Amino acid sequence: MSEQATTGLSIHPVPGLPEFAPGDDVAGAIAGAAPWLADGDVVVVTSKIVSKAEGRLVPVPPGADREQLRLQAVEDEAVRVVARRGPLAIVQTQQGWVVAAAGIDASNVGQDALVLLPEDGDASARRLRDRLGELLGVDVAVVVSDTFGRTWREGLTDVAVGSAGIRALTDFRGTVDAHGNRLETTRVAVVDEIASAADLVKGKLAGVPVAVVRGLRVQQPDPDDGTRPLVRLPQDDLFPYGARDLVGSRVPADELVPRPGELAAVADAFRVASGALPEFPVVFRYGGEGDGVVDVHLTDALSTTTALNLGALLGAAVVQLHADGWTTRWEPVGTPGGSSLVGRLWLGTTPT
Repeated sequence: MSEQATTGLSIHPVPGLPEFAPGDDVAGAIAGAAPWLADGDVVVVTSKIVSKAEGRLVPVPPGADREQLRLQAVEDEAVRVVARRGPLAIVQTQQGWVVAAAGIDASNVGQDALVLLPEDGDASARRLRDRLGELLGVDVAVVVSDTFGRTWREGLTDVAVGSAGIRALTDFRGTVDAHGNRLETTRVAVVDEIASAADLVKGKLAGVPVAVVRGLRVQQPDPDDGTRPLVRLPQDDLFPYGARDLVGSRVPADELVPRPGELAAVADAFRVASGALPEFPVVFRYGGEGDGVVDVHLTDALSTTTALNLGALLGAAVVQLHADGWTTRWEPVGTPGGSSLVGRLWLGTTPT
């Protein structure tokens, strides 16, 4: 897909849509309100109406504490807490998005409910696209949008949390610009740009949840991966935790599920920790591949000095492990019978 069209672009609101409830036909309502849809249009649908129609709601019973239910819903939807400050939590959702409050919305909905993100925004977009094709006989792309905050910048903007029939990223890597420079990292999140542009005519208070972007030359991807290419992989994420909140996020786990690679992870974590602290000798005895435990030994006799040094090194290493996505539990064992063993570091993931 080209990110520009030589004839320019136009953005059209779709007014007159109803308030949606579980089970409603969103595509049918859009087709009725916008029979003028044409091949190549990009239909941008606010995720809230998709979630309402799909029943992605948390009921708020009469007299219940709505804010407390919202906070609990954030915990339920999160797979990882990135940063937390007071009641505000930046989390990674089950869909892979890193967003404040798990994208749960308490606005533009009755006091008796909270709105979750669509369970699978890409699947929702595919269903809408297919249904619009059946109803109107048009070949359109669909973007499901939601409002996110942005790192390092104030203000909210709409981004894509689902898409179908359109390539999410335009990859310019390897191409050469007009000055002869080869582009190394440039990939444009086209569906995010479309979502933001559409919100200019939808607005936040106008009650217009759908807009149409016209004039793009849409290249349909094969296979259609939806918005999955927008999810940054852990190994490419330089900021997996908020710096001020990382230590607080390191909660020891009572139960752990081992995962491969714990020995290499511990060795790397202690190597990083040793680089930030005075050198202090520690020896690991590995329990066995995949069992999730690493024995930690002191090479010197246990004393106040060695205990303090070990504590500083261990604390830094555990923070590093959590930054790399591990969950840990430390079990001190003392030094019975003159053994150099001082504790066991368990690591893995929390049970789902």
